[in-house]
Amino acid sequence: MNVIRSQKAWLSPLLAGLAALALLLSGGLASASESDLVLPDLGTQSFGGVDGRTLLLGGIVVCALGFVFGIVIFSQLNKLPVHRSMREISELIYETCKTYLVTQFKFILILEVLIGAVMVLYFGVLRHMEATKVVVILLSSLVGIAGSCGVAWFGMRINTFANSRAAFASLKGKPFPTYAIPLKAGMSIGAVLISTELMLMLMILLFIPGDYAGPTFIGFAIGESLGASALRIAGGIFTKIADIGSDLMKIVFNIKEDDARNPGVIADCTGDNAGDSVGPSADGFETYGVTGVALISFILLAVPDAGVQVQLLVWIFVMRIVMVLASIGSYLLNEAIAKASYANADKMNFEAPLTRLVWLTSIVSVALTYAVSAFMIPDLGGDPSLWWKLSSIITCGTLAGAIIPEMIKIFTSTESRHVREVVTASREGGASLNVLSGLTAGNFSAYWMGLVLVVLMGVSYLISAQGLESLMMAESVFAFGLVAFGFLGMGPVTIAVDSYGPVTDNAQSVYELSLIENVPNIEAELKKDFGFTPNFDKAKHYLEENDGAGNTFKATAKPVLIGTAVVGATTLIFSIIVVLTRGLTANVDRLSLLHPPFLLGLVTGGAVIYWFTGASTQAVSTGAYRAVEFIRANIRLEGVEKASITDSKKVVEICTQYAQRGMFNIFLGVFFSTLAFACLEPFFFIGYLISIALFGLYQAIFMANAGGAWDNAKKLVEVELKEKGTPLHAATVVGDTVGDPFKDTSSVAMNPIIKFTTLFGLLAVELAIEIDRTTSIVLAAVFFVLSTVFVYRSFYGMRIKSGERAPAAAGARVTA
Repeated sequence: MNVIRSQKAWLSPLLAGLAALALLLSGGLASASESDLVLPDLGTQSFGGVDGRTLLLGGIVVCALGFVFGIVIFSQLNKLPVHRSMREISELIYETCKTYLVTQFKFILILEVLIGAVMVLYFGVLRHMEATKVVVILLSSLVGIAGSCGVAWFGMRINTFANSRAAFASLKGKPFPTYAIPLKAGMSIGAVLISTELMLMLMILLFIPGDYAGPTFIGFAIGESLGASALRIAGGIFTKIADIGSDLMKIVFNIKEDDARNPGVIADCTGDNAGDSVGPSADGFETYGVTGVALISFILLAVPDAGVQVQLLVWIFVMRIVMVLASIGSYLLNEAIAKASYANADKMNFEAPLTRLVWLTSIVSVALTYAVSAFMIPDLGGDPSLWWKLSSIITCGTLAGAIIPEMIKIFTSTESRHVREVVTASREGGASLNVLSGLTAGNFSAYWMGLVLVVLMGVSYLISAQGLESLMMAESVFAFGLVAFGFLGMGPVTIAVDSYGPVTDNAQSVYELSLIENVPNIEAELKKDFGFTPNFDKAKHYLEENDGAGNTFKATAKPVLIGTAVVGATTLIFSIIVVLTRGLTANVDRLSLLHPPFLLGLVTGGAVIYWFTGASTQAVSTGAYRAVEFIRANIRLEGVEKASITDSKKVVEICTQYAQRGMFNIFLGVFFSTLAFACLEPFFFIGYLISIALFGLYQAIFMANAGGAWDNAKKLVEVELKEKGTPLHAATVVGDTVGDPFKDTSSVAMNPIIKFTTLFGLLAVELAIEIDRTTSIVLAAVFFVLSTVFVYRSFYGMRIKSGERAPAAAGARVTA
């Protein structure tokens, strides 16, 4: 509530923005756009004797089965044995996560009021749509928000009890359960997330009237993008405030990792879920949906033949349905192989079965892509060769989903030369050379990742030029959209290996916080109640080693999502271009460096990306300062076994406060910047969107992989070298704290920011193009000033001010 009250200072610029928006809406009617798109009758085309509508109805059944699969795994994990000391810790983490999420949901609803006002004014006032259709659009945006928030909640819930189950399973002294439980939790999240998203989109396709479907999809996509943006930004800020606050205590007081006396550890565990579970779940849900909306919009805008539209629409959704089956089947097969290989082993490479799962799913998906395409579209538009050409384009994306993780491991795995270089540099050069070598790894990774994307997109472009032009305009743009589609083809597995990380991270923390080794007669109790004698040394080693694998695969999922955002944004930007050029028949020359506004837009997008990076990092640094200040003033290292719940909750409160403040400044800065640049000049805005995507791509890859290298360098020192508490360890901890906002705050939030800016830009530019030039310039100035208010506040309202001290807990004293 304190944070909500503090927003009163922002009420005036918000009201001014809405007033300017109302003036913007006083213009005339806009030209045809995505809101006017009408879906063709999907039952008019037959596929192997089954009409398209019936085929997709069967897809809903498959989605329901995928959802049930995820829920069954949820139930199985919940029933796994766990000692009460560990269960109590995981439930405490869940309660703090729940409090954080409820607060974030309230903020998202406040933002939805703002976005909803824009949609009501646009669709109801400017487009003169009937009230029923406007209500449907608003409801669809709420469904999008509910979907993002719902899967985020589900991911958080399963991860916050899988952590204690994994920690307990490690006590048996075998590595396999320590691996199997986090992956099982991840597959549950992946199956539920993708099945829910796909089911919602199929229901819009099949049950919403065709003339309502276009605006409904746009409203749905904006809603899920809003939810994902807020949860990603706030979660990324929260988790790194807590992580840095907790980690720095290891240096200040020379205490161990996840020391139960450190009140920052519970906040760190909460942050692991807020940033690495809640954020990615919402982000994955939104990415999957927005990519689908982009392809639907493209097909309806760029393909003139209604029959071909139906064939392509049904084909891409059947492909998504098949990929759900491919992911689940590959997981079951991979687990059978892993169990046969490692069930009784005393040592295992935790990364090996995860890598095999990704490649197995990719290969199965590619094979099914060709098989299903040959069956469904053997003669698309009269061309019998297009089925394999379209399959090959999707395959570029599907292979990227496997190739990119392999590339990322070169820079972030504990086995990689770059990570070992970070450790080597740190041994003689301390924190200074640690930071420099991590920056080097990040820069190199951006180079190689860029080349991989260029090759895969280049191949898709060359294939698209072999006949697709007869069916549609801008066939290369469609090819790029299909590459993004392929990226997400094995969505459940991509989500699973990403969600593996927060469970392994929390499992290690739950073990330490439970103080299970200090429980009286614990060995006899475990033997009597659970039938085994614990091996504490092996358990700690396996948990730490598996955390390194979790770090690696968290790192591999991030470029897949950011790459999808950029490639998918290309398709969305094309939709705006179609509106501005009246179907590529006018003003095409303005999409050129010879048109100065377009060039200036390219320059401006880069500026905004660097502001966003600084603003999100500023929120982390200020929040971490306050968290460290409080922890240092209140930590008690003598006479207690663990920190008080009150102090731990206070650290969570500090993290939540700065996460919300940072997110609010950033989101409104993006919101008003989008309106300002859309009003300034439409082709300036196109350049701006392209620039946001490209600068964001490389900034995100660089920061994510540099952070991953720093993170696993620290893990290498802790697990392989066993040098905790040494100057080398201190140097790697410093590098890790630098990498924290790199990999888990600024970089990961680029993805939803790019997509929200592009999606909201669809409305913003259409709002702007119908008013006279003078009014447009005035409004651009007004919105730009409003954006600078929040840009200013993102630093000067968040900066660390000297002379202020965090309040000490009653009766607290510091003892080193």
